[in-house]
Formats: sequence, C-alpha cells, structure tokens
Amino acid sequence: EVLLVESGGDWVQPGGSLRLSCAAAGFTFSTYTMGWVRQAPGKGLEWISIITSGGRTIYKDSVKGRFTISRDNAKDTVHLQMNSLKPEDTAVYYCVKYSGSYVPILSSRLNYDYSGQGTQVTVSS
Repeated sequence: EVLLVESGGDWVQPGGSLRLSCAAAGFTFSTYTMGWVRQAPGKGLEWISIITSGGRTIYKDSVKGRFTISRDNAKDTVHLQMNSLKPEDTAVYYCVKYSGSYVPILSSRLNYDYSGQGTQVTVSS
C-alpha cells in the first residue's frame, strides 16, 4: 500500500520560512517522480514543484526562486523548503507520487497517482 505522510505545515508571518516533509512508503521511492501540489481556500489544485528520480527539478513560476524541492532516496522522503512566504501561499500542501520516473508535461502535472492527506500552511500577519 502506497503511503505518503506530510508534515511541517504551520502558521508563519509573511517573509517567513517553512520546511515541509513527506515520508513515503509502500513503493520503490527512488524510481518515481515526486511532487508537491497545493489547494488554496476556495480554489482548485495547483501543482507547484516536481522532482524526478534523477533529481531534475521543476517549479511553477509563482514559487520559483523561493521554494526548493529535494529528495532523500536513502530515507524515502521528499522536502519542500519554502522561503519568503506570501499570504497567497496559504493553502493545504499535498505530497504526490507520479506513476513513473518521467517529467510530466504541463497539462499532466495534476495527473499523479497518489497523494498524502495534506498539511496546512497559513501565511498571515
């Protein structure tokens, strides 16, 4: 059974930082592309970052330069370091697993096969 468990969400003031973590189990973690998506209040899902099995990273323009995705294949974990947080980053953040080691094309970046339960990030003063 595939299991993805996020942690690290919290309330933070604008300009602050948070580090999200996702512990994975139930599959050969090192061979799959992983990512993070988020859902802001009243809005749909939005992909924000992807990391392939080989470590290639892709970011949505709105988070580029502020967020960094990384993975530790020895510990089956993926992280999202979020700096310079803005109120518009407020959302539930989900760790996701894709069905292969590929880079999903733009139109397929929400076509993951598993997600975690989510962790709440709130950015406000």
